[in-house]
Amino acid sequence: MTTILQSIYDGLMQTGWVEAVAVIMGIVSVWYSRKENILVYPTGLINTTFYIYLSYKGHLLGEASVNLYYTIMSIYGWYLWTRKKEDHITLTLQITNSSKREWTQQLTFFALFYIVIYGALTYAKTAFAPEAIPWADAFASATAYTGMWLMAKKKVESWIWWILTNIASIPLYFIKGYAFTSVQFIILLILAIAGYISWKQKANKP
Repeated sequence: MTTILQSIYDGLMQTGWVEAVAVIMGIVSVWYSRKENILVYPTGLINTTFYIYLSYKGHLLGEASVNLYYTIMSIYGWYLWTRKKEDHITLTLQITNSSKREWTQQLTFFALFYIVIYGALTYAKTAFAPEAIPWADAFASATAYTGMWLMAKKKVESWIWWILTNIASIPLYFIKGYAFTSVQFIILLILAIAGYISWKQKANKP
């Protein structure tokens, strides 16, 4: 345990400003998403653009693709979250639970992305990125792809996928030397659980 804590401390001391800003914006973004606040997207865009660079640098190619996807979906989600009904007051999109059909779509979405990303990373590992970890990176990436898609649609289940992403990402980034980012995912895991509870309550209100 002492060795792990020392490794975390050493990693935090070596954290660059790019990673520090990305981590802070990531935590702030998730905080805003839990509150259903539109600021989730501008703060999230700062986080994702910085992590595209960090993920590529750390040979986490799947995560790099995820952050590019985050950037695109953040713009799309920003648009959906600000749309209003004809009264120009009520928001069109409300927090809702997924139906059985939507759950099937989510699982299919996840499976397809996992297969594609795993295959691509397995090739990359043998071709030019020997430090890649295909199965773990693909899982973290595919769950994140699914979570972001559902977040844009304000689905309660988006938080379940975020919880899985955070659990997978904590050791993944630590192994790659991004200790501060690993700590971020611990915080994000806690916020994701709180977000799920909060959105579940809002969706169940009559």
